[in-house]
Amino acid sequence: MKNIYLLFLGSLLSIACSTDLDEVPPNVASADSLTDFEGVLNAAYYYQLGAATPMAVMGDFRADNALMQESPYTEFDVYGPGLTAMEDQFFGPFYTALYKSILSSNNVIENSDDATQIGEAKFLRALSYFKLVQVFGDVTVILTSPDIEDIPTFDLARQSADQVYNTVIVPDLQDAIAALDNSGLGNGRATDLAARGILGKVYMTMGNFGSAEPLLAAVVNGAGGAGVSLQENFEDIFVSDLNSEIIFATQKSSSIVDEYGFSEFWEWSFGLDTKALDPLDLSLVEAFDNSPGDLRRAVTIDLETLASPKFPQSDGPEHDWIELRLADVMLLYAEAMNENGASAEDVLDELDAIRTRAGLDPLDHTVLNTQALVRKAILDERRLELAFEGHRWFDLVRTGTVETELGESINNNYFLFPIPISEILASDGVITQNAGY
Repeated sequence: MKNIYLLFLGSLLSIACSTDLDEVPPNVASADSLTDFEGVLNAAYYYQLGAATPMAVMGDFRADNALMQESPYTEFDVYGPGLTAMEDQFFGPFYTALYKSILSSNNVIENSDDATQIGEAKFLRALSYFKLVQVFGDVTVILTSPDIEDIPTFDLARQSADQVYNTVIVPDLQDAIAALDNSGLGNGRATDLAARGILGKVYMTMGNFGSAEPLLAAVVNGAGGAGVSLQENFEDIFVSDLNSEIIFATQKSSSIVDEYGFSEFWEWSFGLDTKALDPLDLSLVEAFDNSPGDLRRAVTIDLETLASPKFPQSDGPEHDWIELRLADVMLLYAEAMNENGASAEDVLDELDAIRTRAGLDPLDHTVLNTQALVRKAILDERRLELAFEGHRWFDLVRTGTVETELGESINNNYFLFPIPISEILASDGVITQNAGY
């Protein structure tokens, strides 16, 4: 039992004490030695970087937007047990990075006297667990910040995804909403708007559309007052970090060394790595072919290179990882309205604002006149709008459309990903593997 705790606790050894997100935080020994919890909070932000490439790869390469060409990464395009070949090199860094963020957040929540810091930490802890649950399903829950010199034992058994949602993710985001305002939008910090948006997405993932709609509505309706708006040009979203459309992003940082930062995905999507020299899935090309005149096409796909130029090469791989932007929330809001029985016309009005930005005509409200047709239109719009932003696979799983959209029968064991074998071994089997692996 103690071995796995030491593994988790190893994450604490790199928790930082810095007051600036661009500085390298020095190591600390334990929470007892800390007086500046801003540094520990910064660490919780930093460690989200380790999840950026895995989420992007799982979101796009696992789905029908992108392809892998080098073994064993080709297993992302195969729905079987082969993903275990990448447990240590891919899922391990993802798992470890998020638990580092969680441990850093726990430290702040337990020890800081600053209500805003605690609100940000709860936001980041919830975001970390949300990513873990989406990827692995049931996970180990750690809600304490132990002293390294006095390591207690605790229950390592994985808790059900439902339990994690209801006892950790939702309450943490509710607390974050109560504690935060929107003053951090300009510097990449968690905000009230971000917490409401992520909680709305959480409820959508849980299938709780009634709770999701008012939260998403609050973000859409409150965006202008907070200085958040759709970028006039779609391309501009990805040219400059922290632009008006971005509600929350994990900021780039050269000061944190991770096996996977966003730079890895940037190279794969651009065709600059042997793992994916021609990464563009022709299914996505077909989707854009069915949307003639779509200004997003040139930004998202390049038929000459069979790659995606969405995150511009001119700036190199140093791009922030967009966690939530306004168009994403607007589409989720439309989806919630549709699932809650709103008229097709009212729902499609939300899509039309995004389509207008893309240079497209409004959807035909007389043709898309049933809940099912509108549901499909929203899913299609999310694919075109959010391609190569790590959403597609999770959208398909969330909406129960994996098999329909991918056109094949898939064992739902493979809707989740394998738990890193190192975690299973270190726990003496208390942490179990997902079915099918």
